Amino acid sequence: MHTAIVKKIIPIVLFSIGLAGCGGGNGNDEVSASTAVSSNVLASEPGAPQATGDTATDGFNWFNFRRTQMGLSSVTRSARIDTAALGHSRYQATNSIITHEQTRTAVNFTGATLSERLANAGYELGTAGHMYGEIISSTSYTSGFRSAEDLIAAIYHRFVAFEPMFKEAGAGAATSAQGTTYFTTNFGAVGLNRGLATGTVVTYPFNGQQQVPTNFLSDNELPDPVPSQNEVGYPISVHANVTASVQVESFTIHPRAGAPLPVRLLVSSTDTYTPKSAASIIPLTPLTPATTYEVTFRGSVDNRAINRFWTFVTRP
Repeated sequence: MHTAIVKKIIPIVLFSIGLAGCGGGNGNDEVSASTAVSSNVLASEPGAPQATGDTATDGFNWFNFRRTQMGLSSVTRSARIDTAALGHSRYQATNSIITHEQTRTAVNFTGATLSERLANAGYELGTAGHMYGEIISSTSYTSGFRSAEDLIAAIYHRFVAFEPMFKEAGAGAATSAQGTTYFTTNFGAVGLNRGLATGTVVTYPFNGQQQVPTNFLSDNELPDPVPSQNEVGYPISVHANVTASVQVESFTIHPRAGAPLPVRLLVSSTDTYTPKSAASIIPLTPLTPATTYEVTFRGSVDNRAINRFWTFVTRP
């Protein structure tokens, strides 16, 4: 079976008001070509951005495409954050490593930490409330659409890409001599004054979404969101502002007219890498192709009751 190498590591998100999901590591992961989404399929989605052939630009545009589809504000592209992201991708490509941290003595060093790389690129965080994050993939292909979609499928990385309060982002990609493409996206917000209305959430997949993947290979993500198995169903998630707290009373998914599926629930109280402002369920079996699924969420955001019901359709 032909496979495409896809590596992802622990996403890093840092806030002046707290810390969530930081770290590093290596993932040696494979996604079967039979389950991976082709760039042609993605490009054919209604309203999809025009592919440019530039990995960083296409990946950046794909994140904004998905953000606006689900009801989030798009992020503005920052040339300074681009510089930080590109420098880090070049560092990884040169040193054949996927990491959030750099070694000062290594070739193409641009900053030991994300905050240092942002500062060196001229992106000033200031002393007021701010936040910044980084997600990275390492693939055997150069499609920015696919790279971004892979990161969205990986739930801990999705929490970063779909943080409502991010204002700006930058992306960079570099390909190693061995043919591995490192795609880095950095997000930032100076001033925590943007995002969703108080007490509200957005969901992914969003209501009415079509062509939703049926599965996710959990071993592709480090840390592994479902340690007990590899192939699972596509993750479903709710997202509030990083300053909010999401509480779950019930969170279920079932095929229309079918029984609820067994799921793994990710919430901050029981999962270290899930922020308190989000929650997810991961079906423990792949979803059925060409099927309408119904999702129900009952809970609260900052003690305000939230009841959401939505549907999506899987790809054939």
